Amino acid sequence: MARLLLILALVAVIFWVFSIVDAAVQPAIRHRGVGKSMWVAIVVVFPVLGGVLWFAIGRAPAMARGVRAPDDDPEFLRGLGPAPHTSSSADHRSRAEQDERIRQLEQDLARLDHDDDDPTVGPRP
Repeated sequence: MARLLLILALVAVIFWVFSIVDAAVQPAIRHRGVGKSMWVAIVVVFPVLGGVLWFAIGRAPAMARGVRAPDDDPEFLRGLGPAPHTSSSADHRSRAEQDERIRQLEQDLARLDHDDDDPTVGPRP
């Protein structure tokens, strides 16, 4: 019987410490009812009962903040800019400028490649 009480006391202490740490490290938005420091105090003052109350009442689920995937979040989608079918003349100009810049870079690269093929230039160090 004493062995059983010792095991139960050890489990209660482990649960108590786990409850204190869990209440202390959770962000403030995950605490329901009272504030973070009050939940930590409740768990410390009432070892097993405080831990049970913390997990049953005080700890809000992780999804309580409304976390969504980026493609389901309207605010994220608004930040991407206009949809491709609603492009304006400014978009066409910037695309034309980008295309011209890409064409110039490709010509420069081709010229550099052609210069590397020149047999009059000696081997590279």
